[in-house]
Amino acid sequence: MEEPEIILRLEGMCKTFPGVVANDGINLEIRRGEIHALLGENGAGKTTLTNCVYGVYRPTCGKIFWKGKEVTINSAHDAIALGIGMVHQHFMLVPPMTVAENVILGMPMEREPFLDLVKVEEQIREQGKRYHLEVDPKAQIWQLPVGVQQRVEILKALYRKAELLILDEPTAVLTPGEVEDLFVILKALVKDGLSIIFITHKLEEVMAVCDRVTVLRDGRKVATVNKADTNVRELAKMMVGREVFLKVDKPPVQPGDALLQVENLTVYDDRDLQAVKNVSFAVHAGEILGIAGVDGNGQTELAAAIVGMRKVLAGKVLLCGEDVTNLPPIELIKRKMAYISPDRHHEGLVLDFSIIENLVGKSYFQPPISKGGVFQKKAVQQFVESAIREYDVRTPSAALAAKLLSGGNQQKVILARELSAEPRVLIAVQPTRGLDVGATEYVHNRMVEARGKHAAILLISTELEEILSLSDRIAVMYEGEIMGIVPAKDADIHQIGEMMAGVLRLNGGEAKHTAKEAQTVS
Repeated sequence: MEEPEIILRLEGMCKTFPGVVANDGINLEIRRGEIHALLGENGAGKTTLTNCVYGVYRPTCGKIFWKGKEVTINSAHDAIALGIGMVHQHFMLVPPMTVAENVILGMPMEREPFLDLVKVEEQIREQGKRYHLEVDPKAQIWQLPVGVQQRVEILKALYRKAELLILDEPTAVLTPGEVEDLFVILKALVKDGLSIIFITHKLEEVMAVCDRVTVLRDGRKVATVNKADTNVRELAKMMVGREVFLKVDKPPVQPGDALLQVENLTVYDDRDLQAVKNVSFAVHAGEILGIAGVDGNGQTELAAAIVGMRKVLAGKVLLCGEDVTNLPPIELIKRKMAYISPDRHHEGLVLDFSIIENLVGKSYFQPPISKGGVFQKKAVQQFVESAIREYDVRTPSAALAAKLLSGGNQQKVILARELSAEPRVLIAVQPTRGLDVGATEYVHNRMVEARGKHAAILLISTELEEILSLSDRIAVMYEGEIMGIVPAKDADIHQIGEMMAGVLRLNGGEAKHTAKEAQTVS
């Protein structure tokens, strides 16, 4: 059997930044007509490596071979000219322009300075039909849902005659249904001879759609394996360097009283637009209520309003039966509410402060940490040593600045601070964002432990797998509204996906398709 053509070969690729070795001597081969996963935890060097291939960075050392010939790629323009396209995690589209205008932006035209948009629109329709990338070429980008915008990015690359397509975390902003649609598209593309580098940290996606997998860890290549010769557990072990237990062991707990109640809540965002619209739910002691949804549908504003960091315009927040609406965060801390922020760098930690200062940042005014406004050095030392030991914070010294810790250890500091006070209510927003599977496993176990101590936990995450594995009940948010709440044991992933896309709403347990679904069908 004839060996497939090696379309891209990297030899000894290195990329260093001041104080950081992002890529260290990586060798990689991409075959024509394959989907090749580039797998690794955040910070493993995946995006840096592909940015070197696409001309965003100049490699510090190493060689790039394209179709057997050594090439130098100084810019994205050079990469596109060779036949390399890239769809970044954050799309590079101009919202007020049409699909067709975005596709041809920056390209020379046959009849310059005139544009033949009619011809371009027809070509986009033909390509869309051929590769399951159907999109209205006359539609403006801002009118399109995220999944369709991603199709436009792929069409842009194909229009520029890309033979290799690099997709950076392509499912991060998609609903489950949109992910399935994307996989259909990718399989059609490789069937036609295109090669795809699929950057991800999601093991299930690798097994669902990829042919071969290269695992990176700490900037180095661990291995390249055929998907058929591996499994999720082995890949996780390669990513982290140890055995990882991927299934959350969640003992049954009998839910108690409603400790957090949200009644008809309305909240505005930073643009003075309604981000949360008349939302109501309750979270009980010993229960994890997960809120699923594509990022940007009001989840962050909802959490910020509950913890007193954003003004509630209408409605109520009740903590253990007490109305705490619009109370400042310090008052909620006194009432045993804890908060894991979605942004550990800007809200969760003071990066220039030491681990000690970050750990006592919410208890500095309370005994035994302080008495009469005076710090109790021995109590502080005992608390900090216990927290570092119990939460396995890997650090040479408690006096180390938080900014010098890894992402996983920074998150452990936040967990130690928030959970050591044994909160009655925990609001956890994206608690494992940017963490590898090992650190994610640790965070999940700590949250289940808090549930076992009868805390009421509101978990907000865009990782549907996380919601499904941790939650006792699942609510879905779309455009600031709750589309439905279901017991996790009865959760249907396709139904949840439809609610995330805004085409299905549950009313009193009965599923009803929305006007959006009718528009989609028409």
